[in-house]
Amino acid sequence: MSQRESHDTLPREGDFDLASLLPPLCAWHDEHGHDSDDASRSPRAIRERMNVEVQALESLMSGDEDRLRLSDLARWLDENITRLDPLLRARNAMLLPESWARAHPRSRLLDDGRALMANAIDRDLDGAGANGPLDPAADVASLLVGLEVRDEARLAHQALDGYLRISGDYDLPRLLSVCRVIECLSGARRALLRRAEAGDDEQPALLAETMGACRRYLDLAERHTEFRFPPLVIGIGVAGSGKSRFTRTLVSRLGAVRVCSDVERRRLHGIHPQADRVRLPVDIFSDTATNKTYQRLAKCAGSLLDAGVPVCIDGTCLKREQRDLLRHQAEGRGLPVLLISFEADEATLERRIVKRATRQDVPAEESLAVLARQCKAFEDFTDEERRLLIRLDTTADNATETLAGLIQEHVR
Repeated sequence: MSQRESHDTLPREGDFDLASLLPPLCAWHDEHGHDSDDASRSPRAIRERMNVEVQALESLMSGDEDRLRLSDLARWLDENITRLDPLLRARNAMLLPESWARAHPRSRLLDDGRALMANAIDRDLDGAGANGPLDPAADVASLLVGLEVRDEARLAHQALDGYLRISGDYDLPRLLSVCRVIECLSGARRALLRRAEAGDDEQPALLAETMGACRRYLDLAERHTEFRFPPLVIGIGVAGSGKSRFTRTLVSRLGAVRVCSDVERRRLHGIHPQADRVRLPVDIFSDTATNKTYQRLAKCAGSLLDAGVPVCIDGTCLKREQRDLLRHQAEGRGLPVLLISFEADEATLERRIVKRATRQDVPAEESLAVLARQCKAFEDFTDEERRLLIRLDTTADNATETLAGLIQEHVR
């Protein structure tokens, strides 16, 4: 299924949850990006958006302390937009003519039946953010900030993880801190504008509500300016070991982005990550293809770490060479790294494999043969690796809690 097909099967407008929102959002971004002969257009557009939001918010502020906070945020934005100028220019071909939200003005984001946001990505349709040109990161940042300011951090983590897995745009997170801060300023402006439109500064309840909302956005903006030391977690395990199931929990718990070997292997061969029941070419699992896959995993991990995003690698990582390649992405940046060996007894592995094969309607014998080859190919951990290693029995009742606790302890 192509991105265009996954987009066209959903309503252009209406109610979305994250699972139904992310594919059409990615598809729309992919379809509507257009190049410009002016290489400075992308950095100029984001700087203009920053200036509009800063000036509009400053005109609505009355307190010196809030103005000082805004001044500090504006200075940080100016410095970081300058720093990101080469990346912004490199992404010039991805510029959108308008926000996804403008093409879907009556969309809503729901979670378990709860209406979270009246606009599915929380975009201000009357503000500068709805107009282009803009990088896809601006739409993603709007969605994330909308969730974060509503204390929906779990959904925000899932949104970023899901968007990147579908789009493969692992350079986008390097722009997210800047774009998130700008979206926070937009949210603060909207909060204060409600008081201004009411035309009565003497309403204590309205004053407290709008100032509280404004400062909540400013608090969030300041958190996104903080320097971070994101960990790299390398999941290791044969088929049926439970690594994919357990690494998914790290997305919600730690805010990690999961980089999956099966997804990136498919992407390298032109197969959409969400394609169902595709008969994979034989050479997709060749040694050459596997080497290219791990090079891709390392590149994606490096980009995410540069963006300050925790990374979890979901792959078998059977060879020391593969683990070393990934590990050096963190160590070369002076960042913490952890190896997690996901383990289960032979009977459990085989039972899980047979169950999965039945669910996917593939011969169990083929899947069991893959498991046998993986077990034989595994290269034991070196003494250096054991210093970074956690062994997790995935059959234990409290394995999920154990994993989260151990990771937080090791990367503290």
